[in-house]
Amino acid sequence: MPSDALNNLELWQSVEMTDPKHVKPITGKSYNGSSPSPYWLVKKATETFGPCGIGWGFTVIDERIEVGTEPSDRVSFARVRVWYEWKGKRGEVEHVGGTTFSGRRKPKGDQLGALFSDEDAPKKSVTDALTKALSMIGFAGDIFSGRWDDSKYQAELREEYAERTPESLPATEVQIAALIAEMRRTGRGWKRILGHYGVKTQGELSSEQVLHATAVLKGEHTYRSANGEDGDRLEKAEAEAAKASAGAIQ
Repeated sequence: MPSDALNNLELWQSVEMTDPKHVKPITGKSYNGSSPSPYWLVKKATETFGPCGIGWGFTVIDERIEVGTEPSDRVSFARVRVWYEWKGKRGEVEHVGGTTFSGRRKPKGDQLGALFSDEDAPKKSVTDALTKALSMIGFAGDIFSGRWDDSKYQAELREEYAERTPESLPATEVQIAALIAEMRRTGRGWKRILGHYGVKTQGELSSEQVLHATAVLKGEHTYRSANGEDGDRLEKAEAEAAKASAGAIQ
């Protein structure tokens, strides 16, 4: 595959796998399938782009109720636009969601089905549209592409997610950017941070380590070395080392 094609799929491939704990079977439809938890997708988008409203967000472009095939049938539709920031550029995608607003339930024997209405239908339509819009940039891509139908794939995914811990999860682009911002503000360099966590490159830092380092630079926590030394002692030792090396840390 050409390198430019791989770059185009970078975002997609980083969000396409869905945690099995957040997948449920589709019910109440004329078809079978699986659906990702919308709230999990919101969290995943926040993890990828940053807080909702800052790194990503959505706008309801249109909402309407349309008449179905029967006089009592009403369907709620919503069109949602999702925007996001990725590598310094803004992207937008739109999609439509729909939910039955009112109708008649299935008949029981010779009896006509009872009429019903769903006051949450408009909200469900917005959620449906949001889920589908996020799928256009890769979120839950394994479900929407049909890979989830493979039981072997599901088993492999369960095993992979079971092995994931905060210490093993890679840092996201948003987390790295937040750390770099604090490094610039405080004048800290990579050598000091990498040395503290015992790694040689930025790519070796875990999500937990990057979040911890960012919090430390913000003054929310104190450093604690691997052997339990207090952060103040580490700060003092590093300061002395910095003097001796005449700013080698930078």
